[in-house]
Amino acid sequence: MEFRQPQLATDGKRVGVAFGAGQTVFFASSVDQGRTFAKPVAVSQTGKLSLGRHRGPRLAFTPDAVVISAIVGEKGGGADGDLLSWRSTDGGQTWSSAVPINDVPGAAREGLHAMASGGGVLFATWLDLRSNGTKLYGAASRDGGRTWSKNVLVYESPSGTICQCCHPSVAIDSRGRIAVMFRNAVEGARDMYVTESADGASFSPARKLGEGTWMLNACPMDGGGLALDPHGKPATTWRREKQVYLAGATGAEQLLGEGKDSALAVGKKGVYVAWTSPDGVVVLAPGSASPSLLSAEKGAGFPQLLPLSDGKILAAWESKGRLEFQLVP
Repeated sequence: MEFRQPQLATDGKRVGVAFGAGQTVFFASSVDQGRTFAKPVAVSQTGKLSLGRHRGPRLAFTPDAVVISAIVGEKGGGADGDLLSWRSTDGGQTWSSAVPINDVPGAAREGLHAMASGGGVLFATWLDLRSNGTKLYGAASRDGGRTWSKNVLVYESPSGTICQCCHPSVAIDSRGRIAVMFRNAVEGARDMYVTESADGASFSPARKLGEGTWMLNACPMDGGGLALDPHGKPATTWRREKQVYLAGATGAEQLLGEGKDSALAVGKKGVYVAWTSPDGVVVLAPGSASPSLLSAEKGAGFPQLLPLSDGKILAAWESKGRLEFQLVP
């Protein structure tokens, strides 16, 4: 069984990882800051799970539950698919039945989404195909994933579609303010944009990230990473052509190096970025002139980063059917 697409979250005391294997969604927890994990628990084994190239489950902790979301269909392969959520109130030992998030059946069939929690709100966003062109939709839950709001349009491109297969990202601060990042498609340019919301129902005009642009008549299938700093300001990482960049919500981007599939976390020391480089999975820590190698194993990739309560950063990635973890100081 190949474990794929790890996603990390913490409530400060426990660390959780959600991932997929075949058609099954799994969850495992750690009580020692990710040094060891308990035996994985199967969350759902129903239908065809969207998995791979940033498709797969997402994970969030709320004050009274652990919530996992994933896109599942009867046929799979983009033919159908709905965004579903499951919740656990016993630390991930048992899970509820699935609750649908998208309110138009099949609208989430592209299989790409994001979910996060903060400030008493859960928010999920996904690439939506309920009408012509790919749009970005979202929904909020204020009861720990028991129920979800009416779907809202987060963004639609004036060119008729956003990028059709780059995953979105979402982050929420302690006040419940939501930031969403996605790859747009405007007049041939496939650049990253960010939009924000105070209530999960209406969103600000989307702002382009960075000063450069990527003219591309294709989808790179690479969405990047998003986190909020202590002041609620977005920090982002993403790919343009063969390079990985770091950027704030405004201003110039910073070139980090060659690679793809980047992820980001804001720790006590600053911003950490991990990505898959030509040398393997690497991480760049605050104050470092160059990235450190996490794994040189061929096939290792799709890193994720999680800030921990002790100031360290937990890195996770997939490698030849395994999940690998490493603490970064």
